[in-house]
Amino acid sequence: MRFDFLTDMPQFLKDWGFFLLVAAYFIYRKLRTNAVTKQLPELKAKGAVIVDVRSPGEYAMGSAPGSVNIPVSELPHRVGELDKSKPVVLCCASGMRAGTAAAMLKAQGFTEVVNVGAWQNAVV
Repeated sequence: MRFDFLTDMPQFLKDWGFFLLVAAYFIYRKLRTNAVTKQLPELKAKGAVIVDVRSPGEYAMGSAPGSVNIPVSELPHRVGELDKSKPVVLCCASGMRAGTAAAMLKAQGFTEVVNVGAWQNAVV
């Protein structure tokens, strides 16, 4: 049986489109995480601070060496603890809260903010 692009593609996308989008998303995240992880030695050489934005309980269960714990809910009140002239590397459990924290810091004038996703990615 031959696949005819014009007639068979709509049905193919109905059957497999969602799966392909999910797979593409996870491939993108993996490639992006790898690229950011490769930047960590350079960022650390520039004096970067690793900020883990998980809750204190989550942080106590495991964290990147040398990281500081500022939960995302406390970040607006504790932003003064961070130096705007140095890179800030953000991590959490999956990257979602770190993404929120990155937006907060950028809105406060931080220029070099990196979300490494899960805290394990900040271990080099």
